[in-house]
Amino acid sequence: MSDVVDAIRAQRDPARAEVLVETLLDAFAPLIEASPAAFRRKFRIMAGSPWAFYRGSACVFYADVAGAPDPYADERTSRVWIQGDLHAENYGTYMDDAGVLVFDVNDFDEAYVGHFTWDVRRMAASTALLGVSKAFSDRDIADLVATYARAYADQVRSFATTEGDAAYALRLDSTRGPVHEALQAARASTRVELLERSTVIEDRDRRFADGPGVRRLDAGERAEVERAFDQYLSTIPASKRQPRTSYVIKDVVGRSGFGIGSAGLPAYNVLLEGRTQALENDVVLSMKQGNVAAPSRVVDDARVRAAFTDHGHRTALSQRALQAHADPWLGHTTIGGTGWVVAELSPYERDLDWSGITEPDVARDVLDSLGRATAKIHCVADEGADETLVPFQSEEAITAAIDGAPGGTDGFVDWVVDFGASYGQLVREDHQLFVDAFRNGRIPGL
Repeated sequence: MSDVVDAIRAQRDPARAEVLVETLLDAFAPLIEASPAAFRRKFRIMAGSPWAFYRGSACVFYADVAGAPDPYADERTSRVWIQGDLHAENYGTYMDDAGVLVFDVNDFDEAYVGHFTWDVRRMAASTALLGVSKAFSDRDIADLVATYARAYADQVRSFATTEGDAAYALRLDSTRGPVHEALQAARASTRVELLERSTVIEDRDRRFADGPGVRRLDAGERAEVERAFDQYLSTIPASKRQPRTSYVIKDVVGRSGFGIGSAGLPAYNVLLEGRTQALENDVVLSMKQGNVAAPSRVVDDARVRAAFTDHGHRTALSQRALQAHADPWLGHTTIGGTGWVVAELSPYERDLDWSGITEPDVARDVLDSLGRATAKIHCVADEGADETLVPFQSEEAITAAIDGAPGGTDGFVDWVVDFGASYGQLVREDHQLFVDAFRNGRIPGL
């Protein structure tokens, strides 16, 4: 049993079910009050499997690990930019600002500054849960987690000892297997296909199509969104700004029906002219209210909190810190005093499809790539990233922490494997407690 999970059990038993409910309410009560139907849907999805529960309960993970032992945390390695909700389905493709298709981490809603091990451990437990769902043996699961952790440590070390780390990426010419297939699928996508799914052409111009999850705005709300959009334009780094005509608004709609992580968060889609007046070059932006990042609930650092004006600002800055060559449309704004993040809905984004990965040997190659992708986000930032919060080389700090602990890289890998197995088992137990609490009406507001 992991010493981390031992500590969690010692702190939490015997009232674990009450702790789960209290932690979820602490994280989600305002959103539940604003949209109980969205959270009934979210919690029913979470009730479906331990994996779904884990994906929707990052707040529980951080409540557990915040006070648990971490031999790799020091003054620097506890102040690294982290993705914040790293699990096996938060990787995929995107097209960078240089026009190159890249496979990388692709969700930054929970990103923050914290222990680098929080990302690694959350990913390790997700690998264990995914492995159980595919009926892999415990030995195979341990091997998969070890592959991930070793690839991570090796790639961080490479960044620390090799020049030109910003050029590193998982691309079409450097990948194979399911990762390469995801990149090929993204390459075959077109902007026209994306536009045809959500828009129509009327009077020789394009507008959003009506349909499920689409809400038309009255004049007052439309004006408020346009004001917020004008504010957003000033948050795009100068090096990424396009001609003003690219940002001409054609249509705006309200959106709903998001996934498990964004339940209850209001959003808009904005249709823009794009780089040219050709209809196939129209661009769709998402404006989504920023959520409270799960790690921010346990990081007691006034310097970090003071660095962000709101959660839209925090999301945009975090993405630039975690993603080399970030989305040129990325920015942030405010509506009603609340922070919103703005980003393109890109046709070149494809999540990694785990449904066809049914053998441990295939999964092993994937986990090697995911370990290296995780190392990249911790060590390589976009040119527009703010360097004041993490004013040191993360790769050097992380490598020094791993080398300075007992067993070096081997000890780090063993520690991650142990945590993945132990915490994965704890999540399976927690899932049943959550289901019982939810179906028996012990979560208020639903």
